[in-house]
Amino acid sequence: MPFDVQFTTVRGHRVLDVSGELDLLTAPRLAEEAERALDDAPALLAIDLTATTFIDSSGARELARAARAAGRSGTLVQVVCPPDNRPVRLVIDLLDLAALVPVLPSPDLIGPDSRP
Repeated sequence: MPFDVQFTTVRGHRVLDVSGELDLLTAPRLAEEAERALDDAPALLAIDLTATTFIDSSGARELARAARAAGRSGTLVQVVCPPDNRPVRLVIDLLDLAALVPVLPSPDLIGPDSRP
């Protein structure tokens, strides 16, 4: 599956749907799309990794960077990664990414009041 990032919305909230491998080569593309999505400081931005097949430290670092940048502008970032997406969820859990940004098990939970 080739890497891609698409803008969508869930219940009126911006979502970046990430598919394919999020790694050293593709993390800059996610960075560009996240910056674009944060341009006008939305209340919430979700990054959906449901269709992501692999993530390395570069991809995880970009998720953390986007969350920190969003926080400076008052935007809440949420990451979606279902527990059954084991290759991606393992990296997220090993790096304790949930300590920095909420990690939701389903895109159905995207919203300001959601808790993982």
